Amino acid sequence: MSSLHIKATSGTAGVGILPAQTLRQMISDGCIYSTEIINDELIQPASLDLRLGEVAWRVQSSFLPGIDATVEDKVTNLGMHRIDITNGAVLEKGCVYIVQLLESLRLPEHISGFANPKSSTGRLDIFTRVISNSGTRFDLIRAGYDGPLYAEVSPKTFSIAVRTGSRLSQLRLRNGRAEVTPDELMDLQEKFCLIDAPVDPVELREHKSLSLRLDLSSKGIVGWRARQHTGVIDIDRPNFYEPEDFWEPVLARKGCVILNPDDFYILATREAITVPPGLAAEMVAYDTLVGEFRVHYAGFFDPGFGWSNTNAEVGSRGVLEVRSHDVPFLLEHEQIIGRLRYERLAAQPTKIYGTDIGSNYQGQGLRLSKQFKVEP
Repeated sequence: MSSLHIKATSGTAGVGILPAQTLRQMISDGCIYSTEIINDELIQPASLDLRLGEVAWRVQSSFLPGIDATVEDKVTNLGMHRIDITNGAVLEKGCVYIVQLLESLRLPEHISGFANPKSSTGRLDIFTRVISNSGTRFDLIRAGYDGPLYAEVSPKTFSIAVRTGSRLSQLRLRNGRAEVTPDELMDLQEKFCLIDAPVDPVELREHKSLSLRLDLSSKGIVGWRARQHTGVIDIDRPNFYEPEDFWEPVLARKGCVILNPDDFYILATREAITVPPGLAAEMVAYDTLVGEFRVHYAGFFDPGFGWSNTNAEVGSRGVLEVRSHDVPFLLEHEQIIGRLRYERLAAQPTKIYGTDIGSNYQGQGLRLSKQFKVEP
């Protein structure tokens, strides 16, 4: 890994996103703790999978606790009924649930956290955000936080079956910020081909990120649209469901697709993405100035995503979770649909994303979530 010439401290006190070995040390030190054993399977190259606890509360609405309240205070006021999910239960689409997570934090004063849905969660259109006591923003855990974590779970398209231990969210911890500057990003693009497409230096400097475009070039299937009335999807059943029972294919007409308002689509980027070890990436939130649609609920790309140590073709397509709001919206081939921002790790990771650690989406093209069967 040292041959990559990507600056990342070798110890655990560097600035940037904490890698797997530092997360493991924080678990050992009690900074991350749980009512159940946190095994190594939960520790990703630069993030930690978070597990649902024993009880889900159906609540009237989404909420933030606010600086003077706990999540439990809000649930007391807004809770409708309690659901024991220890041995499994169905969370209905269109409803909002609050679930205390098995993991809690006791963060040092210089370490903060931020969360995102796991890739499979986003591809099932499950709107999931992590909240904390006295929190004023979703998915952001303030430095020095000491207390439990909760997931707000709202299935939008499919009703889902979950149970204690199901994983919908992931957490990254950060010591300060170590965003890659535009000049560094251009240098890394030239060395490692972060995206397999030309990069406009002016646009890169303006947005401090790499633009990603939509792939509607195929004469065949360019995406999937979720069916409206389906059965329940069990989150913990990989490679189980027939895609056609839940999805219908999307075909492009003259390189265009018109999104139906509030339908849910799976599309893909034209560019193949590479995240070298020593770096992590995140999809930048959608921009309503380029259209009333949302792209990509799950924003984390771990170090090693699309990476190869050989001279073989590298890069994995970015899969996009797309929903149009209020009005039909036309998408065209190679339309900019998202941006990718890179940040350094605080140390070189001891493991990277890929098939060696059982990652599901390495080398992916247009890929549904892992719950659906993949043709051999």
